[in-house]
Amino acid sequence: MFENLSDRLSGVFRSLSGRGRLTEENIQGGLREVRLALLEADVNFRVARDFVERVREKCLGRSAIKGVTPARQVVSIVHDELVALLGGDTAPLNLRGASPAVVMLVGLQGSGKTTSAAKIANLLRKQKMRPCLVPVDVYRPAAIEQLQTLAKQLDMPCFPSTPDVNPVEIARAAVEFARTDEVRATVLLLDTAGRLHVDEPLMEELSAIRAAVNPQEILFVADAMTGQDAVTVAEAFNARLGLTGVVLTKMDGDARGGAALSIRAVTDAPVKFVGVGEKLSELEVFHPERIAGRILGMGDVLTLVEKAQSAINAEEAEILARKLQKASFDLEDFREQMRRLKKMGSLDGLLKLVPGLGNLREKLAEANAAVPEKELARTEAIINSMTMAERRAPDILNGSRRARIARGAGVTVARVNQMVRQFDQMRQMMKSMMGGKGMPRRVFPGMGGMGMPAVPGLDGPPAGRSCATRKKKKERRKKKKK
Repeated sequence: MFENLSDRLSGVFRSLSGRGRLTEENIQGGLREVRLALLEADVNFRVARDFVERVREKCLGRSAIKGVTPARQVVSIVHDELVALLGGDTAPLNLRGASPAVVMLVGLQGSGKTTSAAKIANLLRKQKMRPCLVPVDVYRPAAIEQLQTLAKQLDMPCFPSTPDVNPVEIARAAVEFARTDEVRATVLLLDTAGRLHVDEPLMEELSAIRAAVNPQEILFVADAMTGQDAVTVAEAFNARLGLTGVVLTKMDGDARGGAALSIRAVTDAPVKFVGVGEKLSELEVFHPERIAGRILGMGDVLTLVEKAQSAINAEEAEILARKLQKASFDLEDFREQMRRLKKMGSLDGLLKLVPGLGNLREKLAEANAAVPEKELARTEAIINSMTMAERRAPDILNGSRRARIARGAGVTVARVNQMVRQFDQMRQMMKSMMGGKGMPRRVFPGMGGMGMPAVPGLDGPPAGRSCATRKKKKERRKKKKK
């Protein structure tokens, strides 16, 4: 989402990197570009103006640090100010007080309140809480059925609302429903009604619901694609209801990111969650420092580690390590690892989390290289076209089998051969890295006897062939020529 802003800021920092020292003149020129980058990203003009002014004051007031280039100092200052702009620290939900705790989701129609309610409920259940969903939108057609369907997918309780009941009465009844022995919910999530625009009847209804159930959290759900309009609407909701947090949806789209940078500064309500996909599991806690790192191209290793931990547990990792060490890692295991990788999100998104690899996709496009997702899809199709025996023992793949697999996967036989060859090379390499035995080894001078696998074409003659043997062969060739 922040790609355009990130690219523009990277260009500004590159222009400053050639300066031996920073003066007021070149700082002003660089910050002018920063301000334009923020405005192009749809950041509120007041927020952009104040942000640039704070950065300018700190740049001019900070003395040079030995060993640190002026451009890096500017990056550090911009990073710190971005973190402050986004809220400083992560803001968790405040669910203390009476039980069940009530979380009220508000916003315009189409912003994603219903799906966000289900996503937050799913996240809270992972934190050992017992959420219950409450459809309070009695106006939008099928709104109640939509939330009930999502609750059924998640296998969690949902209050049986009906369109003929007043929303305030639904909210009151839901609190009593949550306290029953069958439900015993600890958190209620109210999916309230929205409109296409802010109007007085909507605000009166939401104010009445707030007075009836006294929610601990009032979360404003904003579509990140709406830009400046989201900020204006958030101000109106905050003035009437007193927002405690913001949920940004569609952060995986091509929005320019201005809403995320502006809402916090304008309403003083922290962004608590961001939706990064359509699946009910694709909701992330908003970490200002991590988002600032992504914007400045520094990556986000912590989020990458969390995604990896959610995709594979320690026991599975240990089993996989043993298979790699014994070289018993087969195509069935390979396919399973690819599927786990998909659960972590798109490869494009994962690359952006690795420092320095954020622009790798653009480089692949410039080189006319295949998109990683497409390559993974082709590889999985090839493996799916194999029998169980072939996946577990790739060595049995002869010419006729490979031709059948190619037809089933819709690829050429050459592509099947390439995949099998690459898999075999990867298995051998992983075995050597894990310290397995059975591979030809050679000893390099000066390495204290450390055995390293020979690499044909790079490491000279194959392992095990002595100098004397090579000398004898050379002499025999000479004799034949004579």
